[in-house]
Amino acid sequence: MCLFQYDDDPEPKERVPAGLLYVPVRPGTARVVVRMFRTPLGARTAVGFTGPDLLAATLGADQPWIRLSGPALRALAEPLGVGLLTVDPTLTAPAVSGPVTDGSPGARTAPAAPRASSASAA
Repeated sequence: MCLFQYDDDPEPKERVPAGLLYVPVRPGTARVVVRMFRTPLGARTAVGFTGPDLLAATLGADQPWIRLSGPALRALAEPLGVGLLTVDPTLTAPAVSGPVTDGSPGARTAPAAPRASSASAA
């Protein structure tokens, strides 16, 4: 905690980083839509990369992107309830290719429906 206040040193208006970011997008109804992600704890986050090589290394070379500043990305994300911006994330889960049906430990099955009793009331 600082005991002194400096009136001549204002707080920055924009949160860092303020440079242009490479932002992953997906096709939308009009043009493209900024992709939102989740942190390992489940919080929603906007994601930007400082270079196209970092984006390609994390999300793949086929991932489309646009250039946006940090404040512009925040302005797009905040109306969606996404207040977090993650820059240069390195860990991602593999893409889901479809439902697992081979009986592996990751497979999930719905509980069986209850059967009607064959005993009749007399």
